[in-house]
Amino acid sequence: MQLEFEFTLPTGYLDREDNLHRKGIMRRSRAIDEIEPLKDPKVQENPAYSTIVILARTITQLGALEEITPEIVEALFADDLNYLHQFYRQINGLEG
Repeated sequence: MQLEFEFTLPTGYLDREDNLHRKGIMRRSRAIDEIEPLKDPKVQENPAYSTIVILARTITQLGALEEITPEIVEALFADDLNYLHQFYRQINGLEG
């Protein structure tokens, strides 16, 4: 069973030093990845924010970044966020 999947963002994440990060790896989600974000105050305030937290938990690599945080996912361009959300649904068998 494949657990990790490579992806390339349509636009890419631009960090503070103006480095563009497009290639990454996302792992398949576990139940805890869907449950744990429910404890986050931002998710309790706005349930849609759970997508941000879940993606930050399941993206294991993005370019040269050492850690993927919700703040990084928040800073993605809209087309990249949409791409990652669809990619997450695809690799976890949630489409259909």
